[in-house]
Amino acid sequence: MNAAQALLWFFAAGALAGGVLMLFARHPMRVALALIGSMLSLAGIYAVLGVHVVAVFQVLIYVGAVMVFMVYVIMLLDVRDPSFLRRYGPSLLPAALLAGAVAVALGAAVSRSTLAEAPLVASLGDPEPGTAFAVQPFAAELLERYWLHFELTSVLLLAAVVAAIAVVRSGRRHDG
Repeated sequence: MNAAQALLWFFAAGALAGGVLMLFARHPMRVALALIGSMLSLAGIYAVLGVHVVAVFQVLIYVGAVMVFMVYVIMLLDVRDPSFLRRYGPSLLPAALLAGAVAVALGAAVSRSTLAEAPLVASLGDPEPGTAFAVQPFAAELLERYWLHFELTSVLLLAAVVAAIAVVRSGRRHDG
């Protein structure tokens, strides 16, 4: 096992641990912190696989922007509401059974596959797998074809923050 594989397993374990912590944490802020840890681990996986641009976007967009909005909304929630103190919901047993079935299926698929022989990274827009990820074609494609989608997403995030503020203010007005 070389250093890249060790790092890949480390980040995969971190992402899995963050996902499990999201299931068992009681407080919404702790759930958000576990999600941040899981997203950072995913960025580490992308970086180890050589897709550095996607790793940077993972940190900037998901961890830096989306999670800031989620933490902001959690802070606007009324933490005196005891509903998050209940330990488990009624769907815990079916969810645990489904997670076990998925884990068994994934384990069987991984044990039968030849992942060690497959190339780790395929370049964007390049049909041949195993070549290096090029930043210039990715940036050109993003700025020429998907710029409107990117900007509309930022407008939607801004609208979500404004709506959250409006909901909190209207709730405070009705409470007196």
